[in-house]
Amino acid sequence: MTTEGQVLEALQTGMDPELGVSVVDLGLIYEVKIEGARVGITMTLTAPGCPIREVMPRWIEEAVGRIPGVESVEVTLTWIRPGRRSESDRAPSGRRNETQATGLPFS
Repeated sequence: MTTEGQVLEALQTGMDPELGVSVVDLGLIYEVKIEGARVGITMTLTAPGCPIREVMPRWIEEAVGRIPGVESVEVTLTWIRPGRRSESDRAPSGRRNETQATGLPFS
């Protein structure tokens, strides 16, 4: 059975080409779900206009798809940080915090 550790290890090969840092180390991987031979990954990119937004999901699918026993990989891109989907997302002024609105991986 595939483990989350195996998936995260495979994702270490997914590098941001501009920064030279893995998508895992950048905090871009929000969730890994494993159901039998299927793996689902929810992630974001460094910015909505990221020039590799079309190819990064394919890179992720290929890296995780090489794990023995994995038959399918689904990558979902999101710009909403997990746990940040309520009124608490708003800054004191009532405006959205820009890092949350763009999905950047800042705490």
